Amino acid sequence: MTDLGSPVDREAFRQLLGSFATGVTVVTALTPNGEPAGMTASAVAAVSLDPPLLLVCVDRQATFHPAIAGADHFVLNILSQDQQEISDRFATQAEDKFHGIPHRLHDWGAPLLDGVVAHILCEPWKAIEAGDHTVFFGRVAGGDVTDRDPLLHFMGRYRSTRESD
Repeated sequence: MTDLGSPVDREAFRQLLGSFATGVTVVTALTPNGEPAGMTASAVAAVSLDPPLLLVCVDRQATFHPAIAGADHFVLNILSQDQQEISDRFATQAEDKFHGIPHRLHDWGAPLLDGVVAHILCEPWKAIEAGDHTVFFGRVAGGDVTDRDPLLHFMGRYRSTRESD
């Protein structure tokens, strides 16, 4: 166990946070030149009910950072249990992450991935630099929910909410 007065190293930090089961999301927005952009996001949380706010943390070195920083809207796409390949693709630095991925643009222009558990539509509210990331706060402006089962991530592996027989 690490002394409570000293910070943990990067690997210990990842191991500690890996013990926290999370849903898997892809945050999407349009780039300043109107191209769809997105990234798999694990640092996501509800912040406030009044106003309805959530946050997503994005590494300032990520290719997605300029898109969300300049976006009029962004979407949190909560992935369903059969969308592990989408999570893996959007976690890369690939050029055209949307190629072959069923999606559509919302009336506001933000990309919505098909087949997800939910879409949460956000308007940028505030951004704060925190370490090597920017914390983007979004005011939730709408969305939709399905009855699909979510994709989960725990201890470095994808998981499902379905119990095995």
